Amino acid sequence: MRRFTRRTNGFSKTVASHEHMLAIYFLYYNFRRVHQTLRVTPAVEAGLVNHVWTLEEMAGLIQDETSNVARIDQLILRRVLGEVA
Repeated sequence: MRRFTRRTNGFSKTVASHEHMLAIYFLYYNFRRVHQTLRVTPAVEAGLVNHVWTLEEMAGLIQDETSNVARIDQLILRRVLGEVA
């Protein structure tokens, strides 16, 4: 992941933004991305959920939607998933 190397434009400049991006990545990887070998998400395979999560479900995990951090996290999440240019 480019977030771990400083030699690229995608590196995290603060620890907080690095933690947020890792959380979004792990959430996407386990709850949204259908894996080729499993043919479902790891969370479905483990029995944690019974369907592939939508972007709205992922963004709904952000507790305080009025804070600036929540808006930034939602924007980052949408950019990662290719929903916002």
